[in-house]
Amino acid sequence: MIIVSICDLRYLCLSLFKIVGPDSTIAELTDFICAAQMAKASDALMGELEEKPKQFFNDYPNHKKRRMLDYGKKQRFEKKLLNGDDEQIRLPIPMIGYGVPTEPGCITHRTLPEAAIGPPYFYYENVALTPKGVWDTISRFLYDVEPEFVDSKYFCAAARKRGYVHNLPIENRYPLLPLPPHNINEALPLTKKWWPSWDPRTKLNCLQTCVASAKLTERIRKALEDYDGTPPLSVQKYVLEECRKWNLVWVGRNKLAPLEPDEVEMLLGFPRNHTRGGGISRTDRYKSLGNSFQVDTVAYHLSVLKEMFPGGINVLSLFSGIGGAEVALHRLGVPLKNVVSVEISEVNRNIVRSWWEQTNQKGRLIDLADVQQLDADRVEHMFNSFGGFDLVIGGSPCNNLAGSNRHSRDGLEGKHSSLFYDFFRILNMVKDLTTRH
Repeated sequence: MIIVSICDLRYLCLSLFKIVGPDSTIAELTDFICAAQMAKASDALMGELEEKPKQFFNDYPNHKKRRMLDYGKKQRFEKKLLNGDDEQIRLPIPMIGYGVPTEPGCITHRTLPEAAIGPPYFYYENVALTPKGVWDTISRFLYDVEPEFVDSKYFCAAARKRGYVHNLPIENRYPLLPLPPHNINEALPLTKKWWPSWDPRTKLNCLQTCVASAKLTERIRKALEDYDGTPPLSVQKYVLEECRKWNLVWVGRNKLAPLEPDEVEMLLGFPRNHTRGGGISRTDRYKSLGNSFQVDTVAYHLSVLKEMFPGGINVLSLFSGIGGAEVALHRLGVPLKNVVSVEISEVNRNIVRSWWEQTNQKGRLIDLADVQQLDADRVEHMFNSFGGFDLVIGGSPCNNLAGSNRHSRDGLEGKHSSLFYDFFRILNMVKDLTTRH
């Protein structure tokens, strides 16, 4: 039995109304309260673990080792609370969704729930590895459409495990041409000369928003220079762990370096210098690229739109980032008639605007800053101006979903990742307007 105070109940109700609106059902409210109570209980247990006195470890000569062991137990305990014993996240192996161009066994037909059948078409993306229950919630809000999980390593030389929820047809999809390089040596041929035989990598890991420091690469170089030939297994293991973590590549004898921004652009399917210019720093370029779509993967899914919209398409692009969706449609040859691009980062908005001008787009680009300010009146005004939206696309922030976030991995209730509910809110408004018109 769950006991909730009046103050707690008022807070929970306000929180739920903020997320899904005042039309929430009793069942949804109950689920929300249960989840909050469970989270509160787990926080209390975590607090007990964290309040162990430091002198407990000082009784042991190897107290540092004990501290690490205790930390490991705590991490496993947190994972148990998060994922449960019996319900781990189940992702397909191989992670090819309904099919990819390089692998056999494509699925050519699926049945969508009636509520999901377009128009408008919608396409939502986020990280595949999320806390337990996140993709179930996303699917439930997006009209019970099952996610299509795809790893971009089947499209390019870098892994990128993502889930996509969409109501697009899956028949007759085709890849962008020319096909991008599919392994490291093809993508970065200058590294082949220096690549040691004991480094077995052929694909890079997921491209992140940050890169390794110069201190780390110098430390690795010094560790390798102590040996004339092949280093011992312990050194190999250390170097390979850092290489996989930071996507380091060989640029000289015993010399590793992080990827350059233009190399990341190429791996993600963007045109060269897409994020360069306008005073943007290298740090901002890495950040913008690390949060973007992998264009070749997304274009494969969107390829069905070319035949459907030969005269052009109206797009509502939410959380646009650096314009991965727009670039994919352009590379597919789908004319962009009207694009409303909503993106909080001014740096990213400038990148999209610059790309729009550089590629001589004939349509109209409207850029807005905040999805939370996109209310019903504004959506209806744009809807009427354009004659409707053909595609609503975007990927809300993964800050509170990604496994690399150890401090605020709060799922869809996190400060940033709760913006998913704005994607659903806006999509639902467009869907209602489409039905009415």
